[in-house]
Amino acid sequence: MITLEPLMTLKIVECRSPNHDERPPGAVIDMLVLHYTGMKTADEALARLCDPEAKVSAHYTIGRDGRVFAHVQEQRRAWHAGVSYWAGETNVNARSIGIELVNPGHEFGYVPFTQSQIAALIDLSRGILARHPIPPNRVVGHSDVAPARKTDPGELFPWKHLAEFGIGVWPQSSHGSLREPVAAALSRYGYGLTPHTDVSLEEAVTAFQRHFRPSEVNGVWDGECDSALAALLAPGVVLQR
Repeated sequence: MITLEPLMTLKIVECRSPNHDERPPGAVIDMLVLHYTGMKTADEALARLCDPEAKVSAHYTIGRDGRVFAHVQEQRRAWHAGVSYWAGETNVNARSIGIELVNPGHEFGYVPFTQSQIAALIDLSRGILARHPIPPNRVVGHSDVAPARKTDPGELFPWKHLAEFGIGVWPQSSHGSLREPVAAALSRYGYGLTPHTDVSLEEAVTAFQRHFRPSEVNGVWDGECDSALAALLAPGVVLQR
């Protein structure tokens, strides 16, 4: 169990990436997308994020020891989300900050995130949220914006604890249930489904579970999922800061 306490003083390491470009004119930074690196070592991940041939990057990477590697200035567009969708937005990179956390991921031996990582993430995210108008329901995982392709940051990521520090949102207990089809409700929250994307309902449900019901990730909608989404869609919930 991670006991989350903010570090207060971030350990920032300059590790600049050439992989970035200008954001489109008028783009507002109103999303924060969290990832894991999904590579065997931190060195491999940092090398790839800074390799001009790879054409991928993030604004920051957080090491297992809590060090924060700064790759791309926040006003620039980093290349971290790929083909993605959230709440009608198909160019997620254009309006988001991307943070990677060093973790081998599901392919190479998924492990819990460290206390130092999460403490650094709390401090880093608080600063980002203070600088940009990012509402809680737009603090998302890579798997939320690309359910058919990605599983990160995964079911071991402590979304509930981050919400306790004002980063993102977590469903409170609800006595209600959805009053609309599941696909419509997931779409209203932000998930991309047909006809907007090629994401199936099962893939969107799995992504929702990874984020909001990580105890059982099976792609099958049930009463617990229903109650959680109903709570998230309650009037005013996702706009609170």
